[in-house]
Amino acid sequence: MPVTVEIPKERWTGTVREVTLGATAAEGGTRTKTVTIGGETTLPFLHFEGEIPYPPVVGIEIQDGYPADWSPALLEAWGDVVNDPAAWAQKAEEMGAEVLMLKLRGTDGDGNPTTAEQAAETIKKVLGATGLPLIIRGPGQAERDNELLVAVAEAASGERLALGLCEDKNYRTIVAGALAHSHLVVSSSPIDVNLAKQLNILISDMRLPLERVLMDPTTGALGYGLEYTYSVMERLRLAALTGDGMTQQPMVCFVGEESWRQKESRVAEGVPGEWGDIEKRGITWEIITATALLESGADIVVLRHPATVSRIQDTIDKLMAQ
Repeated sequence: MPVTVEIPKERWTGTVREVTLGATAAEGGTRTKTVTIGGETTLPFLHFEGEIPYPPVVGIEIQDGYPADWSPALLEAWGDVVNDPAAWAQKAEEMGAEVLMLKLRGTDGDGNPTTAEQAAETIKKVLGATGLPLIIRGPGQAERDNELLVAVAEAASGERLALGLCEDKNYRTIVAGALAHSHLVVSSSPIDVNLAKQLNILISDMRLPLERVLMDPTTGALGYGLEYTYSVMERLRLAALTGDGMTQQPMVCFVGEESWRQKESRVAEGVPGEWGDIEKRGITWEIITATALLESGADIVVLRHPATVSRIQDTIDKLMAQ
């Protein structure tokens, strides 16, 4: 006789916060669409245990200047649009991006520092070229991030950009800019549950609603700390589902940046023949990293190679259909 087996289910008490990026004209912005993430009441893709109201979102990284430090495989895939952030934004939207992440490099091709006025002008051009919601990242130095992101926040007032990266040494200025101009922030901390939670507490203490905070737990790529990253993200999501209000933020992972800076994605010569074609290798590195992070709780994965986008979107569709 057939035996009926009851699948044991966890009963969670917490919910991941819903966060919306972008603002349409009716909401005070100019975006043609918005993106909402979060709202989960279960671990990733365990549909039988709870609700997953919104699928994870795929973003594409663009930059405000020619990315000379990128892999030749990436530069060849994008072609001439890498010289013009507005054209690059349009191309990324055509390639299926749901969100764009604009990285401000901080200097031009000749090494001259980017001014606040130049950063503001760039964001205006990109906003005019695409209707997608935007994440804006500074060059990664606290003082420069503050200078450029405050200018961007003012130039794009009301657009509900996500400004980052907010870290323990510079969060005050960026959060103040977000408060003044109706934006979100990206809370970024080293791969550690307690540090991520503490930074969210500090941001909340400045009266920025947690519905306007994305969490970047900092991630590693395949072969470079991916297992530890997975563990920390999983622990953050478990804490959120068990009711810890300061860990209930949707997570964004900058997969492309991590995947394509590793030697396996960049080096074409002097490597074992078994490594195979460099472009295929780099794309595979990005796909595996993105898939693992989605399964550990990422709500947004930001990619670099256009060929990766459709494959990850297909993966998401299949996981959401189960």
